[in-house]
Amino acid sequence: MERVVVHPPDRRGWRRVTYGGRDLGTAYQPADIPVFLERAGYENAADADLTDDSLFDWRGHGPEDWEPSPP
Repeated sequence: MERVVVHPPDRRGWRRVTYGGRDLGTAYQPADIPVFLERAGYENAADADLTDDSLFDWRGHGPEDWEPSPP
């Protein structure tokens, strides 16, 4: 199963979220990710465990890192 990719924070601390090469949106906080999953048709999106490595591929750092990247 393909994983949801959460890209590293940009200069603002926002993270792009993709699945299967499709852009799901830009997350400003962890709570945005289940919303994207729900729109993409993922069942039980509100209950998704953001630390589940079988579902998420956190690039850079995990769900606790929303610090802006250096310029």
